[in-house]
Amino acid sequence: MDGMTDNDTRALRPAWGKTERETGGIHPLAHHSMDAAAVFLRMMQLPVIRNRLETAAGRPLTAADCARLAALVFLHDIGKLHPGFQAKGRPPGLWNRPKAGHLQKGWEFLMLAWMRPEHPFHKTMRDIEGWGAAVTPLIAAILAHHGRPVERADDPTLREWDKPPLQHYDWRTETRVMDSALRCWFAEAFEPNAQPLPDRPAFHHLVCGLVALADWIGSDTQFFKFAAPFDSRYNAAAHRRAKQALQKIGFDIGALAGIPAPDFKQWTDFTPNPAQAAVGSAGTDSQLLILEAETGSGKTEAALWRFTQLLAAGKVSSLYFAVPTRAAAKQLHGRVNEALRRAFGEQAPEAVLAVPGMVRAGYFAGRRLPDWRVLWEDREGPIPARWAAEHATRFLAAPAAVGTVDQAMLAGLQAKHAHLRGSALSRALLVIDEVHASDSYMTAILQRLLRGHLASGGYAMLMSATLGSRARILWTGETKPDIEAASAAPYPAVWVKGEDAPRAAATDARRSKTVHLETAPTMAPAEAARRAVAAAQCGARVLVIRNTVGMAAATWRAVRETGGESLLLQAAGGPALHHGRFAVEDRALLDRAAEAALAPRQRKPGGRIVIGTQTLEQSLDIDADLLLADLCPMDVLLQRIGRLHRHNLQRPAGFETARAAVLLPKDGLDRLAAPKFENGLGAWEENNEFNGIYRDLAGLELTRRLLAKRPVWRIPQMNRALVESATHPDRIAALIAEKGEQWEDYDRQFGGSEAAARMLAQLNVLDRDTRFDNELRFPSSDEKIMTRLGEEGAVLKLDPPPQGPFGQRITRIALPARWSRGIAENPEVAVEPDGDGLILSVAERRFRYSREGLKKNS
Repeated sequence: MDGMTDNDTRALRPAWGKTERETGGIHPLAHHSMDAAAVFLRMMQLPVIRNRLETAAGRPLTAADCARLAALVFLHDIGKLHPGFQAKGRPPGLWNRPKAGHLQKGWEFLMLAWMRPEHPFHKTMRDIEGWGAAVTPLIAAILAHHGRPVERADDPTLREWDKPPLQHYDWRTETRVMDSALRCWFAEAFEPNAQPLPDRPAFHHLVCGLVALADWIGSDTQFFKFAAPFDSRYNAAAHRRAKQALQKIGFDIGALAGIPAPDFKQWTDFTPNPAQAAVGSAGTDSQLLILEAETGSGKTEAALWRFTQLLAAGKVSSLYFAVPTRAAAKQLHGRVNEALRRAFGEQAPEAVLAVPGMVRAGYFAGRRLPDWRVLWEDREGPIPARWAAEHATRFLAAPAAVGTVDQAMLAGLQAKHAHLRGSALSRALLVIDEVHASDSYMTAILQRLLRGHLASGGYAMLMSATLGSRARILWTGETKPDIEAASAAPYPAVWVKGEDAPRAAATDARRSKTVHLETAPTMAPAEAARRAVAAAQCGARVLVIRNTVGMAAATWRAVRETGGESLLLQAAGGPALHHGRFAVEDRALLDRAAEAALAPRQRKPGGRIVIGTQTLEQSLDIDADLLLADLCPMDVLLQRIGRLHRHNLQRPAGFETARAAVLLPKDGLDRLAAPKFENGLGAWEENNEFNGIYRDLAGLELTRRLLAKRPVWRIPQMNRALVESATHPDRIAALIAEKGEQWEDYDRQFGGSEAAARMLAQLNVLDRDTRFDNELRFPSSDEKIMTRLGEEGAVLKLDPPPQGPFGQRITRIALPARWSRGIAENPEVAVEPDGDGLILSVAERRFRYSREGLKKNS
């Protein structure tokens, strides 16, 4: 700098990449840059990641390619050279201008280096330009490592970097340090005559996410301790630490990949049933499987078997098991963790519970401490998977994780850290359970995500008990079959993308059952309560599934009012209800209580009534003697019937055969075409949106007619015909034509709403075929995108934890998505006692929490 003496030069402070404000310690920028580059380079050496990169690139990667990519990653924080950024690590008062963000300054630095011959990085930048047209989009991808694309600076000037100076700091001197380190540590990148870097958008997007993950790992001081001053030989230490870090967090699964796939019976103690055997014989070259099989047929075990086969073949190096709800994820997590332990023994990876707000890996829970630290229950436990479990953004970096489908969907949206999630997911077998449960918005996002996942060489498995052809063709790309061909397709079946016909799986005779159905011409809580009490008094275990929380609570109260309180599900010494609006701890208690009340084996004598909502349709290990359920779409009804007579048990007199009663609207469905909403059926209009739960009136009417026409169902033999008869487009069109003008109007509104949801999804999806340059933008806020995912909204964290209505301390409770609008992330919650419950106040809204769950407090 002008006027600087020799003493001043000796007093210069190095550019820091990481700093410890309390101690004043620093990690030189060149060292941190090498940490991230070393992690990235080590990732590229992992076989599955290398496969995904080369598939996306469209060609093998050479040694020069890898060196050049790592060299570009070394520049990910180059904007930190700016004096306005370095001032952040200095005492107050030394810098009187706004502090600088390093991402946009990174663009400035590289643009100035390219344009200005006097820039100390000019020659190197011109050499990098010779690496091909992919350099600019790759730099854009690498500078987006904090989760969003970065806008380029307009007309930067060197003057802005020089005036005013920062005392004892010279960015030009530090640039020469970075330049020298880059050319020394990545010498192979600058060898002439190497082919240009791959110029394919999908490749650049994949690199972006890997850089974000590499930077996060490279910034973790448990793996990369601060080392100052600058050491020209530091690169060797960085490579060594990068290898250790990836092994410790379970991203590098090491010897696990070499273990032969265990025989199915070896880790389940069962011979595979026909559907499981069909999955097991599909081969490891098939990237997409769809398994259709009845509830309780072991689809989870089939998916885990598939994972072990792909892992042994080196096709995948992780697993993400996606289910519709948080509650289902928590239920499944334990099963998956146990299965992995049986399959791999002591080398088994810990499965992460990928539910925001939860910190759990394997059998252990973590407790958050200040400064982003986590204390684990076992204290001395192994590290693999723990790192990924400690932050929701990192869930998909785990060797195995079980979570909600929205965690996978966030990899396919223009939301912060989508690239990190997507790149981590690329190495996984992505399993999506109950894929039929996704609405149009979610389905459109999942389709785009899956397309990109498969295009980069990834593997996926979709599962459903009741996936009709209308839904299936969205995933397989097959031509829409007519009603006859659709109904004739085998069930159970495994569909392999690219094959003309499904692989039939014979029905497991042990799981076949005859179900006698009747209908009740009312959905009134009193009628449901009367039927439930009468059956329970005869010793039956009765499962009551209502379409809405309000109707479930009203039915529960009606049972109590008729003197049936002692017959209800009992939890913590009193009657209990089961739905999604309970605190995390209470929901776990209620799950255990429901499983005990409707236990498949070792039942205590006497009747019992378990009342709830869709939360009782899946995941829980329950077996009812009698089912009472509201009218719902055919696929959902079959899911509910799957909870009935699941095992060959001794039943009470009169309930030896499976029986179900379906509650119908008193006056039929015609009046709902107004439109009108009743107990989950139909829709209502609000803010120009067509809202509801089960909005497809035509499908509901076809289901109602099938109930009247065929009162005896053979399950699962009739599943395919039942689903197609109630969902096939030809049947839907014929019914609407028969019903006339009002139904036609309703169907147009419904269809328009579905189309709008798909269009919104297309606006929000991250298109990895789009070139990664300065035109790529993410919305400034993720809130609108996030609130459309899944069934649950904001999570209220209660600190200190109050005692809940079931006598245990509660820490968090999820709001429905429609109650979450306008509530900020991590809002303050005021708690006060209210009789046998609690009043929760948040964002000027009040809710009451009791044994009935959470409801708005009027």
